[in-house]
Amino acid sequence: MALLVAKFGGSSLADANQFRKVKEIVMANPDRRYVVPSAPGKRFADDIKVTDMLYDCYELASEGLDFYESFDKIQGRFNGIIKDLGLDLDLSKEFSKIRSAFENAAGRDYAASRGEYLSGIILAKYLGYDFVDAAKCVRFNENGSFNAEFTFEKTAEHLSHHERAVIPGFYGKMPNDTIKTFSRGGSDITGSLVARGVGADLYENWTDVDGFLVADPRIVENPSPIKTITYRELRELSYMGATVLHEDAIFPVRQSGIPINIRNTNAPQNAGTMIVKDVTAEDETTHVTGIAGKKGFSIISIEKAMMNQELGFGRKVLGVIEKFGMSFENLPSGIDTMSVVLETKQINGRENELIEAIKTETNADSVAIEDKLAIIAVVGRGMIKACGTAAKVFAAIAKENINIRLMDQGSSELNIIIGVDESVFETALKSIYGEFFN
Repeated sequence: MALLVAKFGGSSLADANQFRKVKEIVMANPDRRYVVPSAPGKRFADDIKVTDMLYDCYELASEGLDFYESFDKIQGRFNGIIKDLGLDLDLSKEFSKIRSAFENAAGRDYAASRGEYLSGIILAKYLGYDFVDAAKCVRFNENGSFNAEFTFEKTAEHLSHHERAVIPGFYGKMPNDTIKTFSRGGSDITGSLVARGVGADLYENWTDVDGFLVADPRIVENPSPIKTITYRELRELSYMGATVLHEDAIFPVRQSGIPINIRNTNAPQNAGTMIVKDVTAEDETTHVTGIAGKKGFSIISIEKAMMNQELGFGRKVLGVIEKFGMSFENLPSGIDTMSVVLETKQINGRENELIEAIKTETNADSVAIEDKLAIIAVVGRGMIKACGTAAKVFAAIAKENINIRLMDQGSSELNIIIGVDESVFETALKSIYGEFFN
């Protein structure tokens, strides 16, 4: 018998009707033994996610303002789900405990985590599964970093005593017993941790889309779905803006070779996208797997004669970047030129200071910063074997009379990176997609 871990996102648990869909999915396969829920998401376009309701409510409490009306709305949201499902479940003691914690400044992380916690209790009751508090399994270090070794060990230990269980996503515990959350979307990470901890055969991540698409549907109309993608490709696309799955959710299962299946709760008959370590020959249907990008970058251009013969020049530049507490995205370079691409928000208001620091450290002939840069990544495992992939990318850009401000190809030939003006970002992405998929 296989062992499956199924994580359900906020849209999958937004109301009682969505809870019913989740139960049908879980019960359809007895191998789905461990379930990781998010907090209820939006029920309609103008609705508010429970996590945001909790943040707003706690903000009032922390400022000494009346938060009880706001808290009652949160309580009503959960009680409405319980009533609509016809469950014999009373959460009044839990609500009282949470309200008291808000009054006593338990912290924003604690407040936000209660959405998943309460959602988990309801789902466990509805499924007839055991409820296991994530705080018993997921541990953070004193400095707030994730404690992987402890988490894997405790997850395996605790869940070995539960044939079927619901484990809330998004949060864990610090050594001092306070609650700590992952970044937004962190329930994806919890699902991955549980899958790793129990040695799952498959980690299913259920959301409101049919898996990954080749490009952003907000930019490209009806983009093709991705049937199979490797962990490495997913990492590239997730970082560049593809947000179906939290990018940090890849690492725990990748280390154990556990595949991830992105599925649609509202269309469970669809196969979705499989995320795997390697692909077979029959999966190599195209050289390009996906195209993604985002705006908000700046490029530092540095020129110095005979730069290529100067030992440690690049180290000096990156040393300045490090001293400013910044991280870089890309390092395209030439014989006498070097460029550093960073997110613009890191350097806003510090441009002149940064330029002078680089000049002082390197004695560069010139240093300049240009902003309003967008980066597009063309990602594909088959590009290393294919001739002309880069030519197609550049041809697509040229057709639209777009100037390329930077270009780079990763050493593994997994991606081709180009930079263009933000004003033509959408046009460039559409054109590249059309070159490979139309």
